[in-house]
Amino acid sequence: MELQQMRYVVAVAETNSFTRAAERCLVVQSALSHQIARLERELGARLFERTSRRVRLTAAGEAFLPAARQCLDAAERAGAEVAAAVGEVRGRLTVGIIPTVAAVDVPAALKTFHRRYPHVRIGLRVGASGELVEQVKDSAIEVAFLGLPLSDRPDGVATCELGRDDLVAVVAPGHPLAVESEVDLNRLSSEVFVDFPTRSAGRAQTDQAFAAAGLTREVAFEVTAADFMARLIRQELGVAMLPSKYVPNLTGVVTVPVKDGPARIEHLVWNRFTVTPAAKAFLEVLGVVSGNDG
Repeated sequence: MELQQMRYVVAVAETNSFTRAAERCLVVQSALSHQIARLERELGARLFERTSRRVRLTAAGEAFLPAARQCLDAAERAGAEVAAAVGEVRGRLTVGIIPTVAAVDVPAALKTFHRRYPHVRIGLRVGASGELVEQVKDSAIEVAFLGLPLSDRPDGVATCELGRDDLVAVVAPGHPLAVESEVDLNRLSSEVFVDFPTRSAGRAQTDQAFAAAGLTREVAFEVTAADFMARLIRQELGVAMLPSKYVPNLTGVVTVPVKDGPARIEHLVWNRFTVTPAAKAFLEVLGVVSGNDG
């Protein structure tokens, strides 16, 4: 069984097409099909069901795919470690980010990193803090930028606190609150809200603040992207509470300080046990010592 055969299987599984998989792998389709057929004979099982309209994994293929990905990841990590041993950083760096990261200029950091280490392939995944922590634990991503309530702390990962920030009310320019110099939670509790999904860290910051004050509120719209949240606010469909340092990224909205509002901490996290050469180099770009686990 060869690594190239595993790459072909993964490519077909991800594209649902032998043609697109061959294009991705930069080989002719006949060669890719031949290698997969050879692997199937070696395994004694069909990995794909092929029809004139589609290609899909068989039960055997579903069982084979995770192990194939693990083998490819292990081979890539081994190659990266060898390169690092001779002073060259290679491999992959996948960075997880929340939609409202503000403590670090992530694009600028990636630009610096890419200039120093041009042979590292960089990927980005935007998601909720809880999801990103689990992906770091599973080594699906190497590092992640999180935003959590003051009472929460990333569990099971190495962490570095990047900064703290207060949440402010975000309203449409024509909203009555737009002319106020300050607002409190009691006044905001009568408003209709646009917020992040239930049980996400972004939502928890505001939920906890209202609960601590003994107040309830109506969340009419749940969205995952802060820029879309701003679009709803501009249409006067609701108000929101977002970190003050992030809000300048949005246009067409007005911010109002919240007297008794919540705050959040931004964290950088990485796998406590496995730090790839690329991840270590990225942490160094950010001025973080990878041995720190908070």
